[in-house]
Amino acid sequence: MEITIIGAGPGDPDLITVKGLKKLEEADVVLYADSLVSEELIERAKPEAEVMKTAGMHLEEMVEVMVERVQQGKKVVRVHTGDPAVYGAIMEQISLLNKQEVHVEIIPGVSSVFASAAALGAELTIPDLTQTVILTRAEGRTPVPETEKLRDLAKHNCTVALFLSATLTKKIVREFLAAGWSKDTPVGVVYKATWPDQKIVRSTLENLDDDMRVNGIRKQAMILAGWALDQDIHSKEFKSKLYDKEFTHGFRKGVKQ
Repeated sequence: MEITIIGAGPGDPDLITVKGLKKLEEADVVLYADSLVSEELIERAKPEAEVMKTAGMHLEEMVEVMVERVQQGKKVVRVHTGDPAVYGAIMEQISLLNKQEVHVEIIPGVSSVFASAAALGAELTIPDLTQTVILTRAEGRTPVPETEKLRDLAKHNCTVALFLSATLTKKIVREFLAAGWSKDTPVGVVYKATWPDQKIVRSTLENLDDDMRVNGIRKQAMILAGWALDQDIHSKEFKSKLYDKEFTHGFRKGVKQ
C-alpha cells in the first residue's frame, strides 16, 4: 500500500512539478493544507475525487483517513505547500503510516525560499561574496537546538533564509547585530511568494522590524538576509568561473588571450 506526498510549490498553481500534477490528477482521494495550498491547483483533481481540507484536522485524524482510504484500494495524495522536505512536518505522518505498513512516496516541490529569491531577482550564492545559504528560523514558541541558535549561525556571514519568523523580527535584528552584521545589511522580504497578492519589501537589518510593521507583514513571509540581496549587486564585479572564457571544463576549451 502506498500514498503520495506532493510538494505543491509556493502558491502559483503552475509551479507544481509535472509529476506532482499527474499524481494529483490521478488521485481518488486528495488531502491538502487548505490554509496554504492554492484552491485553483486542487481544482485540477478529477471531478469524482474525494477532496478533504486538513487545516482543522489533527495528525492522527489525517493519518487514519489516509490509511482507511488506501486500504480500500484508492489512490491517495497528500498535498503540502512548498517542498515537503523543509518545515513540512512529514516525518510524523510517515512514522505513523509506516506502522500501518503504508509506504510513502515523496514528490518534491518548489520551496518558498527559491520562489522568493526569484521574486527578488536574486542569486543567493555570489562568487567571492558568499557560497553558502542557511535555511533556518528564529526561535519562538518552538525551540531550536542549542547548537543552532540564530546568533551562532549568523556568524558565518553568508546568505540566511528565515522561515516562520515574520513575528520575530526584533529578535532577528538583535541576534544578527550581536553576530557582527552591519546595520545596513540588505534584507529582502517576500510575503506570499507567487500568490496574486504577493508583496515584496526591500529593507536593511536596521529597518527590518519597522518596514515589516508598516507593511502589515506578520505571517507567510520569507526573509532573506545578506549581501547577496544587495539591489546594486548587478553593477559589481562578482563573476563565476563557469562562464569565464579562460576557464576550461569538460564541455568547453578556454580561449587564450
